[in-house]
Amino acid sequence: MSTARKIAYNVGFSAFSKVLSTVLALVSIGLITRYLGPEGFGEYTTTLAFFALFMAIADFGLNAASTREISRKKADEAFIMGNVFTLRLIISLSVILIVPVFVFFLPYSSYHKIAIILSLIAFFFSSSYTVLNGIFQKNLSMDRVALTELIGKCIQVAIIFIAIKMNMGLLAIMSSLVVFMAFNFFVLFFWSRKFITFSFRFDISFWKVFLRRSFPLGISVLITFFYFKFDAILLSFIKGPEAVGIYGAAYKIIENVVFFPAMIIGLVLPLLAHKIFDDKKGFQRIADATAKTFFLIVIPMLIGGFMLAEQIILLIGGAAFIESVPVLQILLFALGCMFFGHLFNAILIVANKEMFLMKFLFFCALGNLALNVILIPKYSFLGAAMTSVITEFCVTLLTGWAVKRKIGYFLATKRIERILISGGFMALAIFLCAEHFHFFVTLGIAMFVYGVSIFLTRAVTREELQQFFPNRFPV
Repeated sequence: MSTARKIAYNVGFSAFSKVLSTVLALVSIGLITRYLGPEGFGEYTTTLAFFALFMAIADFGLNAASTREISRKKADEAFIMGNVFTLRLIISLSVILIVPVFVFFLPYSSYHKIAIILSLIAFFFSSSYTVLNGIFQKNLSMDRVALTELIGKCIQVAIIFIAIKMNMGLLAIMSSLVVFMAFNFFVLFFWSRKFITFSFRFDISFWKVFLRRSFPLGISVLITFFYFKFDAILLSFIKGPEAVGIYGAAYKIIENVVFFPAMIIGLVLPLLAHKIFDDKKGFQRIADATAKTFFLIVIPMLIGGFMLAEQIILLIGGAAFIESVPVLQILLFALGCMFFGHLFNAILIVANKEMFLMKFLFFCALGNLALNVILIPKYSFLGAAMTSVITEFCVTLLTGWAVKRKIGYFLATKRIERILISGGFMALAIFLCAEHFHFFVTLGIAMFVYGVSIFLTRAVTREELQQFFPNRFPV
């Protein structure tokens, strides 16, 4: 199978799996929101924000750096992964030992604090299996990761359903996250042995060199957490769990969609790393194709999401979360920026420009914190949403400028006007159908109209299709 077809297969399978996982995730959110209500869902959202904080603290850039290093020519994969995996376990265990002391001082109920402690166990398994993703990315086998996560998600939703049926409360719901992450870890660890057989390694000299290279990436992840997740924690301190619940219902939708750019970038990252120094034209072609894919996704997502926001919130959270509608409409613009921010971040990483990335993210994180402190007391969850949009726009603008200045790559916008025209036809379809048909019927019609418009306007060229389906679209 050619590299292009391998990517197409992995993207296709991962996307299909993620669509199913996203549906399951939205079903679980629908169950949890209706069971816990805005206040209880706020506690749940805050707990997951702390889970993300633990992941960010323990990241140290190991995941991205190990993917990059094992993708280099003549890399000793078993040596690198053995040392990185050992480092990952030591760092994770350190976090588990230290964090409970700080949780004791948080201004939450004892029940809520226990839920946060429970998320620490989920964190241990999650941080251990995510470092293995690099092996599957390098071997273009992310379909195995996608399948594992899909089965794990099915198990998680089943546990949530049983917990709600038996009225077992927030702690039982959090236990489903522990089972989900443990399942992912054990299955992916077993599957990783097909590509690399590695064991624990304690090469201190290698650790020093590797951490020196990965640390900027770890700082970037930590900074990213602050402008991506810290708003939920800050909102819980200033406005309480109900405001977090309203904000969280909209944000959970964004979180589930933002996986797509991360997934695509995860698949092309090894190829970008392989070509950026030795094959400039190949690098340009992959980056252009990625940018084009993002435009094809982002434009209809913004139009459809904004016009159908009320139906989406009523479907996910019910009438108790109707205040989440404007939050979702605002956050959609942040989501659009995230797609291209992911691409620029990946290019800076593979070009060894982590320090530039870190500086920009640090600047944006400071601005995010300042804006949240100013806007949340006055505008509550709407202030947090507006801050997210401003921050993501700044991240995309600054990293895009850095990519242009340091690498010489500028975002390809070829045929974007045809994608916009197709989005316009889709908007018209939604306008005509939204009041007369069920949400899913309207959504189906809108997607059909967009797909046909893309074909008729030739927004995607025969040459672009030929890269993935050479037998069906001969040039």
